[in-house]
Amino acid sequence: QVQLVESGGGLVQAGGSLRLSCAASGSISSINAMGWYRQPPGKQRELVATITSAGSTNYADPVKGRFTISRDNAKNTENTVYLQMNSLKPEDTAVYYCNAVVWGGLANYWGQGTQVTVSS
Repeated sequence: QVQLVESGGGLVQAGGSLRLSCAASGSISSINAMGWYRQPPGKQRELVATITSAGSTNYADPVKGRFTISRDNAKNTENTVYLQMNSLKPEDTAVYYCNAVVWGGLANYWGQGTQVTVSS
């Protein structure tokens, strides 16, 4: 089992920045990729960015050049993934969810979500 706890959401003006954090605990050695997804109001959940255990990253087109995903695997008992969000736009408003996928894709874990609101 893997537990994910997100933090760092909030209200920010357009053009501002926020940094989201997601701490993974439990069976962290089983984790391959981690990532961030978001669900805007009235819409389906969508990919934001992912990062593998080897550090390979992938970004959705709307956030390329503005968001940066990174990962800290230094602790033996916890992995942390970050999402640095710059040049925020009102359309970035959403609940942001942390995700972890274990090796082989046999299990998929989600955090509880953190609200990001960007005012115009």
